[in-house]
Amino acid sequence: MNHRESDHGSMPSAASVSGGVKAALVVVSVILVLEAAALIAVVVWLVIDLLALQPSSYSTAIALVVLVVIGALWVSVTAVASLRRAPWSRAAAIVWQVLQVSVAVGAFQGLFARPDLGWLLLVPAITVIGLLLWTPVRLAYTRPGDESSAPDGA
Repeated sequence: MNHRESDHGSMPSAASVSGGVKAALVVVSVILVLEAAALIAVVVWLVIDLLALQPSSYSTAIALVVLVVIGALWVSVTAVASLRRAPWSRAAAIVWQVLQVSVAVGAFQGLFARPDLGWLLLVPAITVIGLLLWTPVRLAYTRPGDESSAPDGA
């Protein structure tokens, strides 16, 4: 009997998730909500700067605001979906965390290095990635009946 057959009836439901997995799900959702709030704050800050100061390039400043708005919307929608345990939110959260890791790595380097910001970005990103890759949390994001899409031995 393979692993999939033996675990067929053991998909976690909202009521059957253990305490450790519940805590992991809460940590993931709280971090995503905090990241969304931080991005919204950055959008507000950038808009105020755009209106109050004269940028060297308006087109670049507006493009930056648009990109940060898109990121804030993405993380906000992902955070809400994570609270509802939508299966797609797990992948969206992992992609966002990988992008955040790349920004964190950049914050540790160069002439204007900011290790404090690097750690502030890196620690939650690695935490969320680790928790979302943990098998019980991964299974908590799957819908009943979707376990047939898992590869053999997973």
